[in-house]
Amino acid sequence: MLPLPIGEGYDYRVPEGLDLAEGDFVIVPLGRRQMLGVVWALGGSGDIAEARLKDVVGRLDAPPMSTVLRRFVSWVAAYTLAAPGQVLRMAMSVPAALEPAKPVVAYRLAEGFDIEGLRPSAARRRVLTLLRDLPPLPAGDIAREAGVSSGVVKGLAEAGALATVLLPPSLRPPVPDPALPGPDLSDDQRSAAEALSGGIGGGYSATLLDGVTGSGKTEVYFEAIAAALRDNRQVLVLLPEIALTPHWLERFEARFGCRPLEWHSELTQAQRRDGWRAVSEGKAGVVVGARSALFLPFPDLGLIVVDEEHEPAFKQEEGVTYNARDMAVVRAHLGEIPIVLVSATPSLETVANVEAGRYAKVTLPDRFAGAALPMIQAIDMRAHRPAPGRWLSPPLVEAMRGTLEAGEQAVLFLNRRGYAPLTLCGSCGHRLGCPNCTAWLVEHRLAGRLQCHQCGYTARLPSECPSCQSTDGFKAVGPGVERIAEEVLHTFPEARFAVVASDTLAGPAAVGELLRSVREREVDILIGTQLVAKGHHFPLLTLVGVIDADLGLMGGDLRAAERTYQILHQVAGRAGRAEHPGRVLLQTYDPDHKVLKALVEGDRDRFLEAEADDRRRAGMPPYGRLAGLIVSGADQRLVEAVALRLGRTAPREEGVRVLGPAPAPFSILRGRHRCRLLLKTAKAIAIQPVLRRWLAQVEVPASVRVQVDVDPYSFL
Repeated sequence: MLPLPIGEGYDYRVPEGLDLAEGDFVIVPLGRRQMLGVVWALGGSGDIAEARLKDVVGRLDAPPMSTVLRRFVSWVAAYTLAAPGQVLRMAMSVPAALEPAKPVVAYRLAEGFDIEGLRPSAARRRVLTLLRDLPPLPAGDIAREAGVSSGVVKGLAEAGALATVLLPPSLRPPVPDPALPGPDLSDDQRSAAEALSGGIGGGYSATLLDGVTGSGKTEVYFEAIAAALRDNRQVLVLLPEIALTPHWLERFEARFGCRPLEWHSELTQAQRRDGWRAVSEGKAGVVVGARSALFLPFPDLGLIVVDEEHEPAFKQEEGVTYNARDMAVVRAHLGEIPIVLVSATPSLETVANVEAGRYAKVTLPDRFAGAALPMIQAIDMRAHRPAPGRWLSPPLVEAMRGTLEAGEQAVLFLNRRGYAPLTLCGSCGHRLGCPNCTAWLVEHRLAGRLQCHQCGYTARLPSECPSCQSTDGFKAVGPGVERIAEEVLHTFPEARFAVVASDTLAGPAAVGELLRSVREREVDILIGTQLVAKGHHFPLLTLVGVIDADLGLMGGDLRAAERTYQILHQVAGRAGRAEHPGRVLLQTYDPDHKVLKALVEGDRDRFLEAEADDRRRAGMPPYGRLAGLIVSGADQRLVEAVALRLGRTAPREEGVRVLGPAPAPFSILRGRHRCRLLLKTAKAIAIQPVLRRWLAQVEVPASVRVQVDVDPYSFL
């Protein structure tokens, strides 16, 4: 099997003297080039005459791909209707890790060298003094420890004061110590930890760890991790977003004495190479990562934890479309190991699996150390209107004033980046849109630009209207977090505030610095998007204000109500997590909506029951099956023609319904025209065979792409 978007593997001949086994990484010829691949099966397909077979070039000195991982690749490909080679590419994402690692160049003091004859500078003396008591170190480590530039180290080596030493290329990452004592657990936490730990080594099981925000779920599943480490098994922890990692990593290090191996898009190529190799050789005891970590080559995986399992970020929308939470359950089942799904607001899919008996459930009903859940109130914006051009209601402003006077902290939450979501001409009303997408340009006033949040296109605010050439100026319509920050600055000029959004925080280091500044009371008010809702613990944060609680309820998204409840519940959970009681104010124009009522009344289960009844009656997931077909291409007429052919050949079977074709909500995205069809079936129908039969009837031109999205989360 080659990491290419092809449907089947290729047959090759094994030359004499080369012993191969299934899972071996090999080099094979393909046309005029050579490629890396995996021995998927021995014996060949028998479809190719032996005279036409080409020889395998050689085998790589790397641990073979395990049977479980190969079965997992095949399973994901079959479920998502992706080519197996596309999925294999995710499991071979670091080709450099398959090559022999180069030794590390390090330096030590040269024996017999006349240092005084060198007449070293102060910087050189610091390097020489440092190396008297240390083993050989790479140049970068020496420069950092001695507080000098790398040029100083290089100069000493060229002068002969330092001798070169070649160190082994792969240093074992720090090993987490499960024997270190953890924090004192409450009775509920201890019972939950024992239930999760008891599943280690006992085969496949899936358990929902359901606990209110602040109940200590992380410390509970840390005990399961400790049990897996004591059993000499590897552990994978999936987190939905990189922004969650700084605080989580600190807690892990405090519990186990070192950090786990990290896996996410912010790593350098060298870090990815070393990490992949450490995982494949069994040297990485615990890996924490984003969804792609699911395809790492664990030789002895013993536990998977999916934290915040309800998060939409676990769904990959590009390339192979899959939900990492669901595929993690498959990975655990194939490997016959336990998996723990963790959430304060579990997805309806997971709740349905618990009710059906497929998943077990462990509950933490109370916050840790007696902290009380925050009081949640709805502010009816019809009765408490802000002043013109303002977005904070009088009750919220008054609550913020009281919070600041008490020396406590507040969060203002609005899930909308930038200054304003829409900019239009004050004379003719022309709206500034993206030239590549059917989307409005969002003003980012702090950066001085307009930006499309779909394709990334940026532009300066024009001096005149492109429609009427008016120079009267443009108007910002609606608020983003930057506009709320402007209002906070005007209303509370003495308050120290920070804006928290994906475009204002560049990576985990920036997130970590922000968390530190909040904990050390250098910030009074956090103004942010959903990043502020992500599992952070701020002891003095007692007030949460939600600027537009109705925002997520707009549009026809299947999960709009569920997602809105989840994110508002999560952001509300930031308030009052220590001894100071918390308060949450939700600004809304529809306080009687079932989501708002459930939040105010603290009745999550009743909301889930009502949402489940609505989905059940409509035959929607998790009580029915969906698959989206997105037809896209640069030629609008060709795209529409393919979509119409798909519509005309749509399956007409009992329990199967096809909606569309219709222009996608974003009918142009990144310069490509888009149409959508939606296949809806009964729960008992296997949707993949229906899709395969349907797609086989339509010939698709090379310039048009038909993307299949089984179990869609996005309908844009």
